[in-house]
Amino acid sequence: MRIDRLTSAPRFFLCDGGLETTMIFDHGFELPCFSAAALLESAEGRAALTAYYESYVGIAERSGRGFVMDAPTWRAGAAWAGPLGLSVEETLAVNGRAVDFVRTIRDRLETAALPILLNGLVGPAGDAYAPDVELTPAEALEQHAPQIHALGKAGVDLISAMTLTHVGEAVGIALAAKEIDMPAVISFTLETDGSLPSGQPLGEAIDAVDRATGASPLYYMINCAHPDHFSGVLDEGAGWLKRIGGIRANASRLSHAELDAAETLDAGDPEELAALHAALFALLPNIRVVGGCCGTDERHVGCIAGHGSARGEVQGPARAAA
Repeated sequence: MRIDRLTSAPRFFLCDGGLETTMIFDHGFELPCFSAAALLESAEGRAALTAYYESYVGIAERSGRGFVMDAPTWRAGAAWAGPLGLSVEETLAVNGRAVDFVRTIRDRLETAALPILLNGLVGPAGDAYAPDVELTPAEALEQHAPQIHALGKAGVDLISAMTLTHVGEAVGIALAAKEIDMPAVISFTLETDGSLPSGQPLGEAIDAVDRATGASPLYYMINCAHPDHFSGVLDEGAGWLKRIGGIRANASRLSHAELDAAETLDAGDPEELAALHAALFALLPNIRVVGGCCGTDERHVGCIAGHGSARGEVQGPARAAA
């Protein structure tokens, strides 16, 4: 399986930074519902996406790493069909086109020394910053299964659910991926206190999802939070730390409420962000994928890539029991 290239690699893979914030603030695109899938509908948008992915693949190549290439499908699930002005069937077709698009780029750039995995990106059914509804696992399974099945049919190597805010939705997504035997990554967004927006501590959330799914997620990630927001909850020696396989941090120390209201992009300090990652790597023994989230770009990911040797790189399998 292609996923073995990630789980057995001696060095963590890279992924991209903040796609949506880059396209909005740096390139001037309007993304309805913050959905980068809209870029597929124009030659200008496709060209911008191509250049964006190529720049990050170049960083991976120069640092001797593999790359996880996200299909631009974060807000292209069934729950977003209505807000995007599409039918569910049309939305699922967008997912297929998105995977075809990144596959073409992957096939052109991948080499034996530069493995590239296609990642089907799934987002929450609601607001990732201020969720007003918490889904039960059954509700989440019903809402997310159509997109996850469509991504699987399109040929992705794994599914990653980003910016999840509560356990019920994470469980439903993991079960939907399990239905089609698709490796799934669960990534929680964290508040400034290191807890999920639901208020649940990160370690408790990981343990709860593992109990409900038979530990089916390949690994867990942290995203859309600055390292200062969550480094304090990474208790040294806690078993659940072994289940964290990725980080996609924000460059900004602003809270989600502040970021939501911001009219300009807070890019933070790329070198400082990389140094903070080096400290995180010492606490997280099974890191497999590192990139960025809101406000990050090639500068941030490039700096982070150069800090991998600070922890001697990862060894052993990405998947570990809690």
